[in-house]
Amino acid sequence: MKTQVAIVGAGPAGLLLGHLLRAEGIDCVIVERASADYVLGRIRAGVLEQITVQLMERIGLDARMKAEGLPHDGFNLADGDRLIRIDIHALTGKRVMVYGQTELTRDLMAACEERGLQVVYDASDVTLHDVDSDSPSITYAKDGASHRIDARFICGCDGFHGPSRKAVPAAVGSAFELVYPFGWLGILADVPPCNHELIYANHERGFALASMRSETRSRYYVDVPVTEKVEDWPDERIWDELATRLGPEAAAHMTRGPSIEKSIAPLRSFVFEPMRHGSLFLAGDSAHIVPPTGAKGLNLAASDVHYLSSALIGYFKAADHDGIAGYSSRALARVWKSERFSWSLTKLMHRFPSDGAFERRMQLAELDYIAQSETARRAIAENYVGLPL
Repeated sequence: MKTQVAIVGAGPAGLLLGHLLRAEGIDCVIVERASADYVLGRIRAGVLEQITVQLMERIGLDARMKAEGLPHDGFNLADGDRLIRIDIHALTGKRVMVYGQTELTRDLMAACEERGLQVVYDASDVTLHDVDSDSPSITYAKDGASHRIDARFICGCDGFHGPSRKAVPAAVGSAFELVYPFGWLGILADVPPCNHELIYANHERGFALASMRSETRSRYYVDVPVTEKVEDWPDERIWDELATRLGPEAAAHMTRGPSIEKSIAPLRSFVFEPMRHGSLFLAGDSAHIVPPTGAKGLNLAASDVHYLSSALIGYFKAADHDGIAGYSSRALARVWKSERFSWSLTKLMHRFPSDGAFERRMQLAELDYIAQSETARRAIAENYVGLPL
């Protein structure tokens, strides 16, 4: 098979990129190692920046998001006793949209056949070849047969553990990583949220987050040591811990119910440079990971897709090589700023094992400063809604 662009990974980044290219008449094929059901079963982010919303609008797949998503004008930081509201709309003129990544992926998947976007699921042994040439290819196995895709470019949207980043020679790439000593224990339940906006809480017992997927489905998190096991956290224990960490105001409005999903997600900050090698481009989690504290993971992938789709469209439709050449530096400039924000908010809201009384006092002083300073709140709001492209 021959195509102009081969995309590895059918998560939201790969699907969004595929739809943007197909809308401009560019041939592309997506190869995904997992099944469609597995891709849809991943419980991930739920806060969308305007760039993500605008890209869905651009390809005309925003109807359900606009009907079912929840526009938010702000969010809250909690220090154990009070809620510090960050009024992002008043401070920046922008909003975020609460709409689950699963639902966004479902919208993208549902439109593939109608729009001629070919996706190969259950592709095993995906391997990239000759990425430093002008004629790269992908091989994979499916249904007992071997297959090959020849392309002009390959776009790796296959996540942290995918094969794309591994195709970049060690002498070419550099990885920067910070692994955190805790993970997020998440619980999903069909109960109304305790607050109409998100609450990020810093309590002496640790971090907690009150979030939602809809007006009737809530997503909560507490941080736990990386050695913890989900089986040691029955629902009632999680609810009790949430009530303590979120503070009395949130606890008074919290509705308890049986979990429909529980899991522990490790936290890391990770960046790989460069995001282009020859005819291979990296986008999304294949190139960078952020702790979920700043709600940047999916949105950073969307900004990568914005830069990458523009570069590829310019190349194929106008013989413009500048976008291709500048993709990595443009994307990384935004990546590192988002990494900084996610790292700083994680440091502010979590208790690290090495922290003592001094570090705790610094966190409380910072939160008190944020509560009293509009300038501090504006800086947080500008980063939370997404820095300019």
